Amino acid sequence: MMGASLSRWSMSYFAAALAALILAVALMALGFGWPAAPLAAPATLILVHVVALGWLSLLMAGALLQFLPVLVAHPLFSDRLSLPALGLLLAGLAALLAGFLQLDGAMAGAPSFLPLGALLLLGGFALVLWNLARTVVVASLRPLPVLFVIVGLLSVVATALLGTVFAFALSGLTGDEAFAALTALGVPLHALAGLGGWLGLSAMGVSYRLLAMFMLAPELDRRLSRLALWAGTGALAVAVVGGVVLILLGGDPGLALLLALALGVAALGAYGADMLHLYRKRRRPVIELNSRMAAVALGALGLAVVLLLVLLTLGRLGEGIGAVVFLIAFGWLTGLGLAQLYKIVAFMTWLECYGPILGKRPTPRVQDLVVEGRARKWFVLHYAATGAGTLALLAGQALLFRLLAALMLLATAGIAAQLLRTRRLADVAPEKRLPEGVRMPVLLRSSTT
Repeated sequence: MMGASLSRWSMSYFAAALAALILAVALMALGFGWPAAPLAAPATLILVHVVALGWLSLLMAGALLQFLPVLVAHPLFSDRLSLPALGLLLAGLAALLAGFLQLDGAMAGAPSFLPLGALLLLGGFALVLWNLARTVVVASLRPLPVLFVIVGLLSVVATALLGTVFAFALSGLTGDEAFAALTALGVPLHALAGLGGWLGLSAMGVSYRLLAMFMLAPELDRRLSRLALWAGTGALAVAVVGGVVLILLGGDPGLALLLALALGVAALGAYGADMLHLYRKRRRPVIELNSRMAAVALGALGLAVVLLLVLLTLGRLGEGIGAVVFLIAFGWLTGLGLAQLYKIVAFMTWLECYGPILGKRPTPRVQDLVVEGRARKWFVLHYAATGAGTLALLAGQALLFRLLAALMLLATAGIAAQLLRTRRLADVAPEKRLPEGVRMPVLLRSSTT
């Protein structure tokens, strides 16, 4: 990756995503949304979309703009599209949240913001997808991780289209029976397409490449890897496509969801076995903090699958599904995202600042931009609070959950502070920080020259 180019605006995506994560965890600590409110309440919808769109989707989009070109060994189609895409996504999220507030009685008399939010989000995702798709289409190299990402990108299309259907139905702009039926029964399909497809499969694909790279492990493309890809793809096809067809035909998507669950568990089992293989076959004996914390995130995913199956066996999935989603969103996806972001920000900052003078004068290592001992405690606090928070949700202890969310907020702020220090070169030895030819990087934009 020494010859890798930099995505100019990925840092802006990361900053916006972190701001959304801090907002979401603060809202949980304040008792906003579930579990203080029902799962279908407008407050919960606000919280869910701040996490899914504001935090996880912006993080994934920013990471793909940087790393998909690396995966396919071809430059990004257009760096210029990234900033307007980010603007549309943020404006769409703001309008969507305003629309949810209207469902809760705020801004009475004003036109619904839900359709506007949906259309802005469609526009933002369309620009991101066009940029990434054009990058992949013209490239001659499409390794296994790219195939995961392609399915993830198709899933975000399904997620956005279903969300648009819901927005128009809930706003009252259409009384179409098909829209009404999808809105009444299609929320699980929307959630699966987003959480399982766009965020889940994309995270799996990116982790195959990044973990292998950061741990000096062999890149995988074996039968289990292909099983993870095709079982995951099959699960999404059965759940989303099959579920939508069943709903439109007047049926219940429950059977499709059960079949998708079986395929999804197979996919995650194969993926977990692959990740364990990567850790065992690594050539770096002492792995860095980001890889150690990624292992904890993968463990959280395994626990979430076990919890899901136990609740299903006991017939308590309905009352415990929120805890499962919380563990997936904050234990796996957020934990993995923060762990890799800790390394990505350091790597991109090093590449921007010191890559141009490499071989010409002494430079610090990527690892010299961070202090792992100081960051470790914040990651430990995040995982500990997330695990305890899951138990509090299962036990119905809403107040305890709020206290644990406050600890999660503290951990998130601590990790964000470490990322800021990395970007400002605050932990680089003064004599190595700014040698001749190196300038302090701009906080929210990477120089691509």
